[in-house]
Amino acid sequence: MIVECVFVGTELLLGEILNTNAQYLSQRLAELGIDQYFQVTVGDNPDRLEATLRQALSRADVVITSGGLGPTPDDITREVAARVTGRPLRLDPGVLAEVEGWFRRTGRTMPENNRRQALVPEGATVLPNPVGTAPGLIVPAGDGSGKALILLPGPPHELQRMFTDHVVPYLTSRLGDRPLRLFSRILRFCGIGESALAELLGEDLLTRSDPTVALYAKVGEVHLRLATKAATPEEAEGRFAPVLAAIRERAGRYLYGTDATDLETAVGALLRERGETLALAESCTGGLVAQRITAVPGASAYFLAGYVTYSNEAKVEVLGVPREVLAAHGAVSEATVRAMATGARERSGATWAVSISGIAGPTGGTPEKPVGTVWIGLAGPGVVEARRYQFRGSRQEIRQWAAQTALALLWSHLREGRPQG
Repeated sequence: MIVECVFVGTELLLGEILNTNAQYLSQRLAELGIDQYFQVTVGDNPDRLEATLRQALSRADVVITSGGLGPTPDDITREVAARVTGRPLRLDPGVLAEVEGWFRRTGRTMPENNRRQALVPEGATVLPNPVGTAPGLIVPAGDGSGKALILLPGPPHELQRMFTDHVVPYLTSRLGDRPLRLFSRILRFCGIGESALAELLGEDLLTRSDPTVALYAKVGEVHLRLATKAATPEEAEGRFAPVLAAIRERAGRYLYGTDATDLETAVGALLRERGETLALAESCTGGLVAQRITAVPGASAYFLAGYVTYSNEAKVEVLGVPREVLAAHGAVSEATVRAMATGARERSGATWAVSISGIAGPTGGTPEKPVGTVWIGLAGPGVVEARRYQFRGSRQEIRQWAAQTALALLWSHLREGRPQG
């Protein structure tokens, strides 16, 4: 089955609201194993909406619309859908009673224009809306093709309730007795870039058709998605298994987690497994790494302390960074982050300590140390080291890159006893 989604509303085109319905419907359709090749956003113009719906019906079995079912003149989806399918609108007494009842339950008087929401294309199925006034509609195409329009309200809480309660059963019934569902696995890699990982995995893996393999660059890491359509989870896992084995053989040393396992969770699991502890000394990230570490349930078992030493004086007084080091090399330097990491480890008694100092911008850069320069230090059993990085982006993006890279450096030491290149 092919489904196309059409999102109606000039406010979407102007960027006045975020189209969360697009993400929600795409995710739910994928879970059902339904193909979606196009999404279209169109403003509140009847001619353009009519052209859009006709085009969508020409290339999809079912077209789902979102928005334009309200009581105001710019809510045009119902009327245009009736025109496209050749089905006249009729006032439905049952729907009108539901709309009137909604206003009574909320202690309000129904405006006359809300009667428009009780207009139903002849032969359409009404989808009740228990959390709003606009009912949804399933409108069969008028050409005998078996195609249909499904009209859903725009407010996300109304759309999601209606989709779950009514649209999923309808779509499932059209898929047959053993519908194919989309199954996917997300593999998460750090310490390697997208192009380097692609080269390591090889063209034979990345061009597979079943399961498909796709790479996605993220902040400080790379995700790989495996996807297949299958009738059962067991069937999907059987297809994934040989591909997963090949991926682990070629790039397993960079693979830190799967699906929802983020880097802070992976780091915490290794610390707990090894019976080791962690302290942090942060400057430009301002506690961002500590925030991520402590967001993981049970972090108190391995996280001892986080020091946010933003000023030079705090680096001296709290972490014991020698004043002569700061005077000679500056706060953003190899010597300083090595001293920060060593000081945090000694003061906290932690097994490991990670330090960060950098220039997040937008000001403060120099020709020698431009904005985005970040030094990350690490101190642990038998090791004290520091690395320089040059990140790009906004102040917040640089901070996020620094936090992610610091966690990746720690993870590589915990996993293999040495950093990944």
